[in-house]
Amino acid sequence: MTGKLEDRSALDPLLASGWSLVEGRDAIAKTYTFRNFVEAFGWMTRAALIAEKMNHHPEWSNVYRTVEVTLSSHDVGGLSERDVTLASRLDAL
Repeated sequence: MTGKLEDRSALDPLLASGWSLVEGRDAIAKTYTFRNFVEAFGWMTRAALIAEKMNHHPEWSNVYRTVEVTLSSHDVGGLSERDVTLASRLDAL
């Protein structure tokens, strides 16, 4: 288990790539937009496999071609290195 993210500069590349801090929470969020529902759902399927292997599951919702993702580590009450890693892997998809 990892603790809360101490080095907040680890968020800088994510914030530069479209992630944002969630107001009122120690969390980050991003909206991904795809060409259609099938692409969005395919991305979610690949993302789910990564999250399952990491045993670190995002909060997310899907409406047609958009997927909204929020990351925070509930076991530590805020952002952890796992959130940074998962966010980077989601962006790489």
